[in-house]
Amino acid sequence: MTAAVRSWARELLHIWFERLGSSDWFGGGEKVDDLLARRFEHVLHAMGSQPAYDFLGDRALTRAAILLFDQVPRNLYRDTAQAFAWDDLALSLTHAALRRGWLTGLSRSEKQFLLMPLMHSEAIADQELSLRLFARHVPGSLGFAKAHHRMIARFGRFPHRNEALGRTSTEAEKRAVAAGFSW
Repeated sequence: MTAAVRSWARELLHIWFERLGSSDWFGGGEKVDDLLARRFEHVLHAMGSQPAYDFLGDRALTRAAILLFDQVPRNLYRDTAQAFAWDDLALSLTHAALRRGWLTGLSRSEKQFLLMPLMHSEAIADQELSLRLFARHVPGSLGFAKAHHRMIARFGRFPHRNEALGRTSTEAEKRAVAAGFSW
């Protein structure tokens, strides 16, 4: 990877973990979205078609790429299909990081975001792994992991994504979303 690539990765990790906090990560808002769009939208599009192995040169680059492909789109393209367009890439990076043992030595927040693509996956195997890893490494977020798992176990997909992805919702899915399962 070039120095320019490493520069965006360092900056994203700094912004995400040093400048932003929990209320920004989960509350979002225009200010956070604008910051991420100004600094990282062009990076997302420039890097988003590269294979996962291009981001596995070191732990920091991998963690930044997971944020870039999992969290940044959710902020920039909220309520659209594009919010989920890079999920497969983020998930591949998470699995690769886990195989390499790269959870070791990270803070709870860093672990949480390395694991987040598992929670966002619509595959039950990823959801099962999410439960085990959140229980062990980020127990404070286990309730969210369980809620995500319940939706996949029940419906095989996240109903709150249906409209954005052009999927037809069942009545049971509509009720689940109305009950608050729409992260």
